Amino acid sequence: MTGTSGANSCIFCDASLREREPLILAHGDTAFVILNLYPYNSGHLMVVPKRHIGSLAGLTREELAETMLLTQRCEIALTEVYQPQGINVGINLGRPAGAGIVDHVHVHLVPRWTGDTNFMSVVGNVRVLPEEVGQSAERLRPVFERLGR
Repeated sequence: MTGTSGANSCIFCDASLREREPLILAHGDTAFVILNLYPYNSGHLMVVPKRHIGSLAGLTREELAETMLLTQRCEIALTEVYQPQGINVGINLGRPAGAGIVDHVHVHLVPRWTGDTNFMSVVGNVRVLPEEVGQSAERLRPVFERLGR
């Protein structure tokens, strides 16, 4: 499926088709980096194959390689901009595993610091972030531009 409007649309496909998507920080030939609109922490990034596919098993070698290369660049950018003490890197395959977007595989990168358990999302279904997503984009975009392809 490619991006369309209506019940069958995919937010990742739709975003990748927009000429100027403000949350996309880097484009590759087969994958891209996008900020999570509803982040767990500031700088929460996702690496997404451009092709609409729901599993790692369905990715080509090129898609898999570029997805991991962009994941590596995300680690570099997050470390430079946020100086986290750790980074969660994860892929949720299927709704029972926590996938919010089930049919389009993507890699999450969440910067972490000791004591940042973010209990507000657990007890109040609310997230507390020190910066807005647009500010995260402004801070991270120059690093991705410098890292290039």
